[in-house]
Amino acid sequence: MTDAPTRIQVAGSAGTDPYEVLVGRQLLGELPGLIGPKAKRVAVLHPEALAETGEAIRQDLAEQGYEAIAVQLPNAEESKTVEVAAYCWKALGQTNFTRTDVIVGVGGGATTDLAGFVAATWLRGVRWIAVPTTVLAMVDAAVGGKTGINTAEGKNLVGAFHPPAGVLCDLAALDSLPVNDYVSGLAEIIKAGFIADPVILDLIEADPEAARTPAGAHTAELIERSIRVKAEVVSGDLKESGRREILNYGHTLAHAIEKNERYNWRHGAAVAVGMVFAAELGRIAGRLDDATADRHKAILTSVGLPVTYRGDQWPKLVETMKVDKKSRGDLLRFIVLDGLAKPTVLEGPDPAMLLAAHAEIAA
Repeated sequence: MTDAPTRIQVAGSAGTDPYEVLVGRQLLGELPGLIGPKAKRVAVLHPEALAETGEAIRQDLAEQGYEAIAVQLPNAEESKTVEVAAYCWKALGQTNFTRTDVIVGVGGGATTDLAGFVAATWLRGVRWIAVPTTVLAMVDAAVGGKTGINTAEGKNLVGAFHPPAGVLCDLAALDSLPVNDYVSGLAEIIKAGFIADPVILDLIEADPEAARTPAGAHTAELIERSIRVKAEVVSGDLKESGRREILNYGHTLAHAIEKNERYNWRHGAAVAVGMVFAAELGRIAGRLDDATADRHKAILTSVGLPVTYRGDQWPKLVETMKVDKKSRGDLLRFIVLDGLAKPTVLEGPDPAMLLAAHAEIAA
């Protein structure tokens, strides 16, 4: 007998339906209920690394009476291309996928980003369900309805707002996650702590070593708290026209680092460096107190996340940040803190301030 899952509501906005994020163990029995009786066909999109899991889910759905197909994708960010999306569209077309059918995305954040984008664009929008299998995907990518693919020019520049019909966060999937991938996801959890829920920071600081493993005492609570932060923010602002922008804390520089590293850096590692940069920017702008700024480096280092980046890359990073989707015209925009859990926008900061903040992360 497993414990009942935690159910976190995400309210619908701008004509979208509300949905639930379920957190617990052995949740795949919940999938048919989310797919619903109207669907005849289900496409299970999964990365190559999860071929066995994808096939097991496909088989289970076939036994439930659905016409289920499995569509294998490249691993990680390699799947987030228009070519891979086109491959998925072809698979849907060949199986006569209709508007009442459902896509299931099983995997990390790249997989759920792509699955959501394919669902948003097929027949101008079909229902989809996210089954995230990494910390990062559970607390970030699978919640909120932002879907997208990368281009040569940058990350997530092509996409759509298309919320899922439900999200299943099965914590058992984390038991086999490599430690570096697990720790990478902690960056988004720590971000949620700094922008909205400081209890997250207290829990990690009490035992950083335990926070680095799914066997830690607070794993479920950390993930649930992070999801609640994101759910609360996106419920009021689906299309990032207002408060949702605070979720980009640390991400303006992070996306530039990822592109500069040709996506060989883990997203969480880049976000960790980006948050230290944003904290320094806040401090230099006279908005953030020293103690909270210093706390960034301390907590990120304690769980094994990086806080520096190659100093000679700054000119390239600045150019990349200018085409970031958070920019407005030529104005760079950064989320900074006015204090703990007090995020705000800093628009068009003086280049000298940027340079000074960069000096703090330059390796």
